[in-house]
Amino acid sequence: MNKTKEIMKQQRVCVMVPTYNNAGTVVDVVKGILQLTDDLIVVIDGCTDDTRERLDEAGLDIVRVDYPQNRGKGHALLAGFEKALVMDYDYAITIDADGQHLPEDIPVFLEALQKHPDSLIIGARNLHQENMSSGSTFANKFSNFWFKVQTGIALSDTQTGYRLYPLRRLTGKRFITSRYEAELELLVFSAWANIPIHEVPVNVYYPPKEERVSHFRPFADFLRISILNTVLCFLAVVYGWPRRIIHQLTHHGKTL
Repeated sequence: MNKTKEIMKQQRVCVMVPTYNNAGTVVDVVKGILQLTDDLIVVIDGCTDDTRERLDEAGLDIVRVDYPQNRGKGHALLAGFEKALVMDYDYAITIDADGQHLPEDIPVFLEALQKHPDSLIIGARNLHQENMSSGSTFANKFSNFWFKVQTGIALSDTQTGYRLYPLRRLTGKRFITSRYEAELELLVFSAWANIPIHEVPVNVYYPPKEERVSHFRPFADFLRISILNTVLCFLAVVYGWPRRIIHQLTHHGKTL
């Protein structure tokens, strides 16, 4: 048994791959993960391409969560988390199915977990890397700014999908939105719940524009993000900030 596989079994960590119409890349992503661990869950979020057929043809022995209608990344994450908890995992590392995340960085998350148990670990990308679109860079800076306003925490990459989640601390979570911006929402609510958040640097591969599969719709999705941030700012005033302040005062009192 390789060291990564051994640590993942000891720490009860799985890898989760949510996918929507990534047939051209998902098999290679899964094969890369299986070189390190067989604790893997693939969530098929109502794919309408040949994702299922390609996974079948590859003969990969993996756990699948599969439903017929596309429900969005937020729904896919919750469906995967629920399956992981049923399988008695304590943590899940999420990797996008488009090939931008490198499975070789999984040990980086495991090392951070050993230093910061029960934490949410964020895989921070190099946002100045070649082929990184200017729209994505702007959206991330926009997201980082509002996340700090809503939580008081500064992060360099709030839009990364490469993360390690402490599943037991997320039990019962439901989203305002079920689409891809739910990842930002989950990050904000985790901060409000006083779950420690740490960043680790990860490598990333951005394919050329002509090879890239993107479900991002600039106008509609940016509008949804803006609406979500408006709601989160209101909730930060009436719920998030008071909860964090009370926790900090209580925690400080216990350490005196």
